[in-house]
Amino acid sequence: MEAIEKSQYLGKEKLNKLIIKFSLPCILSLLISSLYNIIDQIFIGNSELSALGNAATGVVFPIFIIAQAFAWCFGDGCSAYLNICQGRRTSENAHKAIGTGLVLTLIISCVLLAVFFPLKSQILTLFGASEQSIGYAIEYFDWILAFFPIFMLSNMMNPIIRADGAPGWAMFAMVFGAVTNIILDPVFIYACGWGMAGAAIATVIGQTASFVISVIYFCRTKTFKLTLKSFIVNVKNFLPALKLGISSFITQIVIVIISLVCNIMLVKYGMTSNYGVDVPIAIIAVESKVFTVVINIVVGIVLGCQPIISYNMGAKNYDRIRELYKKILFCTIIIGLIATLIFEIFPEAMVGMFGTPSNIPNPDAYWEFGVKTFRIFLSLVTFTCIEKITSIFFQSAGKPFKAVISSMVRDLLCFVPLIIVLPMFMGIDGILIAAPISDVVSMVLVISLTVSFMKSLRKEEKEQTVESVIKPSKAGVIITISREHGTNGKQIGKVVAERLNIPYYYKEMTALAAQESGLDKNFISDINANAPAILHSLYLSTDVVQQAITAQDQIIKKIADNGSCVIVGRAADYVLREYDNVVKIFIHAPEDYKVKTVMNVYGDSEEDAIRNVKRSDTARASYYKNISGEKWGKTENYDLCIDASIGIDASAELILKYVENK
Repeated sequence: MEAIEKSQYLGKEKLNKLIIKFSLPCILSLLISSLYNIIDQIFIGNSELSALGNAATGVVFPIFIIAQAFAWCFGDGCSAYLNICQGRRTSENAHKAIGTGLVLTLIISCVLLAVFFPLKSQILTLFGASEQSIGYAIEYFDWILAFFPIFMLSNMMNPIIRADGAPGWAMFAMVFGAVTNIILDPVFIYACGWGMAGAAIATVIGQTASFVISVIYFCRTKTFKLTLKSFIVNVKNFLPALKLGISSFITQIVIVIISLVCNIMLVKYGMTSNYGVDVPIAIIAVESKVFTVVINIVVGIVLGCQPIISYNMGAKNYDRIRELYKKILFCTIIIGLIATLIFEIFPEAMVGMFGTPSNIPNPDAYWEFGVKTFRIFLSLVTFTCIEKITSIFFQSAGKPFKAVISSMVRDLLCFVPLIIVLPMFMGIDGILIAAPISDVVSMVLVISLTVSFMKSLRKEEKEQTVESVIKPSKAGVIITISREHGTNGKQIGKVVAERLNIPYYYKEMTALAAQESGLDKNFISDINANAPAILHSLYLSTDVVQQAITAQDQIIKKIADNGSCVIVGRAADYVLREYDNVVKIFIHAPEDYKVKTVMNVYGDSEEDAIRNVKRSDTARASYYKNISGEKWGKTENYDLCIDASIGIDASAELILKYVENK
């Protein structure tokens, strides 16, 4: 009940207050995270390492992202899975998933180390290192690579600490590591004269400090406890967490692809320009660090608002959804415009913050390309910010298809092709112009998707109210019925309930769940069929859907605690797996029988009936797999499997006889 009241607060409190409360910690967390990337760049650029040092860190940066892709995938997935377990008050599998995630993170970090170390020269050259910068890059990379296990484990553990109810500890771990890095950078780079190695050593010490603080917390966790058994790799328990974290992996890998293609093009066309190879690589490395700070601020706003978006979307508080988007959009535009003014008016200051070039043949070329990069490449940074926050907003609202499209169009479908094609006609300037063109194209699409989304909210209509009370009953058997589409499972369940004179629950469950959670009953009713098949797992992992599933599971248990009844659908057999008085039924039928039933009941054509049966059963299987980790319809998971083609009454009679003899 406490969790429900906490959620309902998201639907009633003033939005401005909620935005500040939820977004500010997220913004600070992301900004602290970006410090690791920017601190070394500033100190290196202002040392004798200068532009070549910046170019060296620029070619190492994508390899950092590869490591983070795996660490964040496992960490974000395990943290989301932990939150789900907390909501359902069933955390017995959480420690197994987290333990497995830690082990796999360690294994993958060692694999990456084993692959990258012998191939470091080839890999760094691929990412844009020149003959002049390759030595610096290797010197920096050797230290970073040696501490990959600690770096990845620290990144994997941090989101789990937040999910365990200790965001302050998670932030302290990051802040302590960043401050350690800031203090040690000038000591090792300037005072000790260790150059690139000094910058790398400061970084890995900072990472180690964060890791140690995270390990200390893992010895005193609140909602889960790690034991030696937790670290036995358990794929079955880890798979749900992996699915929840896959979007983080995709996001990071997209960044790697963009960085790789961009650096290759900068090297190719830098050679034939007045700038050479190292100047463009160094400047883009500087630009990416500054750009990351701006993006992290706006992304922090919308990420912090995720629970607010998810709750109000599920509750169908559409006025609050529209108002919330407007407020997030307003903040994003203001931040984007301020950043644009700074980049357009003070580009020299932005470049100069990272030092003056002292070890390249043509320093003037460095400043010239730096000014052009900030004024052209980042000219429409406001559009980029709007595209990013809108994609995350769609994801939080349970619209994964719109989220994926709005996220991928700018980077993969526009920017990458343009930086390959435009330089053929415009030289290296074509790479800079590719960014604003991509922003314009993707902005048109984002506006279209947003307008479509807002219109769809207005078209939503309420269904008639379903009786939302738990009916009187007495102690006795609880019958759960899972069924394929077109088997008349609902009717069979109703007949069984009538003959036993016990309550029957189908749509009533969603009404009850809506009543207690504040979510809309139509939304809860549709969670197992509301996304294209290819995106169903992603849809089911969204916050709003997980809230609906949690509310629904709680109601199913309340119904079962009330006494004997028949419950149709909603993976009730799994939800009530710990109850001794449950009889689990699965109803199936030949394909032609199901198609004919759908044609008769819904008036579908044969072609539509075939398609609807397949789509519905696929969605139910995906829903069941997401909830339980088990295969839907697997014979061993049920007490009785019935071929419904024998008829409704005959099927009901079989169930009654089984219950009588049990």
